[in-house]
Amino acid sequence: MTPAGRQRRETVRMQAAELFEQEVKPSEVSRRLRVSVKSAYQWHQLWRDGGAAALASRGPSGSRCRLSPHCLEKLTRFLDEGPAAHGWMEDQVWTASRVAALIGRKFHVSYSVSGATRLMHRLGFSPQAPARRVAERDEQAVSTWREATWAEVKGRGRPAEATSASRTKRASPAGRRGDGPGADEAAPRS
Repeated sequence: MTPAGRQRRETVRMQAAELFEQEVKPSEVSRRLRVSVKSAYQWHQLWRDGGAAALASRGPSGSRCRLSPHCLEKLTRFLDEGPAAHGWMEDQVWTASRVAALIGRKFHVSYSVSGATRLMHRLGFSPQAPARRVAERDEQAVSTWREATWAEVKGRGRPAEATSASRTKRASPAGRRGDGPGADEAAPRS
């Protein structure tokens, strides 16, 4: 959730607390604040048990980041240096698995690929999918091979009249000549 979304939810909860103090019923709070009835009743229960403070946000949910703010700054610098500076010479993209490996090497902290992706997004980076090409690829040799060798290997293919437009039927019965096998035995249809 975005910071603006968290702020809006906090504001709505505090408005709900004010309405509960005025003895407004949860169903009416739901209607006024445009929230679900279930949320209004849950908030009412929290408010009854702990007052307005019980409705205050406890911060973002989920597990804490395993890297300190100092380590996050260092990781940002490492990512800015590029993958080649850290041993990935094939291409210049940060994949989530590379970032997870980098975090493990530099900070001795284990991150999953999905966790590394979320961390990258939080730092303002996005994981990239590498192009599946060898860095030493010789484009001129590839184009020469395509023009010369591939034309010979490929061959001409079937002539156009020998093919059928349908994958399931070779040709329609209406287009057949009457001299095929069994042609003289079949009675004409009426």
